[in-house]
Amino acid sequence: MYRRRRDGGGIPRARGQCPRNRRGAEAALPRSAGRPMIRVGLGWDLHRLIPGRRFLLAGVELPSDRGEAGHSDGDVLAHAVTDALLGAAGLGDIGELFPPQDPAWKDADSLELLKTAYGKVKARGWRPVNLDCVVICETPRILPYREPIRIALAAVLELPREAVLVKGKTNEGLGPVGEAGAVEALAVCLLERA
Repeated sequence: MYRRRRDGGGIPRARGQCPRNRRGAEAALPRSAGRPMIRVGLGWDLHRLIPGRRFLLAGVELPSDRGEAGHSDGDVLAHAVTDALLGAAGLGDIGELFPPQDPAWKDADSLELLKTAYGKVKARGWRPVNLDCVVICETPRILPYREPIRIALAAVLELPREAVLVKGKTNEGLGPVGEAGAVEALAVCLLERA
């Protein structure tokens, strides 16, 4: 919307950008009892790939001669999704909830860690709306395994499969990921008040 300012200018501004607007941009968010009703979380993780380990994404094993190194089972996608959920709910990150120095989490099933984190998010009154993920690795290819991975994540987060997307990318031969020495995952999760 274009409004003429008192000084004669006609610069378009989005609602909330005007310094005189006391409500601000945050007031445009849906609210319940003064609290925001939606929140977004971003999760990221990176693991080296080493021989003798399974290559897991959301608990789904992909054929590979190397797998993720880690204190737990190393499931890079489950870790990124866990961080996205916890961040959106304001509950910290995976390292706070499951410290890597704690022997209790040695070789832990990362999908179980995700379930525990999701339980804490639900207890705070949040539920996921959708999840968008990117897995970056040179090999194995993600596309042939995308549907089982989506189904596994949707089941844990009590979402329809259509609300979960997992994309596979390469790093075009650049850096440790591009040299097939590591795998990286990013996840963005939208939460709403339950």
